[in-house]
Amino acid sequence: MKMINRNLLAAAVLGAALAVGCTGLGEKSAGQTVDDAAIVSKANAAFALDHTVKAMNIKVVSYKGEVQLSGVAKSPDEARRAEEIVRGLSGVRSVTNDIRLVRN
Repeated sequence: MKMINRNLLAAAVLGAALAVGCTGLGEKSAGQTVDDAAIVSKANAAFALDHTVKAMNIKVVSYKGEVQLSGVAKSPDEARRAEEIVRGLSGVRSVTNDIRLVRN
């Protein structure tokens, strides 16, 4: 019985967190949401095709064309290349590069 109560509580907390998190989406239009999704998809596809950038190590988030890069890179060149790729995408207004360097 305690296990069911814990699962129910966890589901309720998760549902409430999702509901609260989604309320901020009202600030973006449907078009902006689609544009941001396209930016993220194009960035990830470009990373996968690039020999310098490890696509699985870098996260891309876009909000109204303002892009944040995070994750890890093995070299400054990789971090710079990821930023360069994203800056070249249509719809990108700004890029914040929060990629951290890791030692090999």
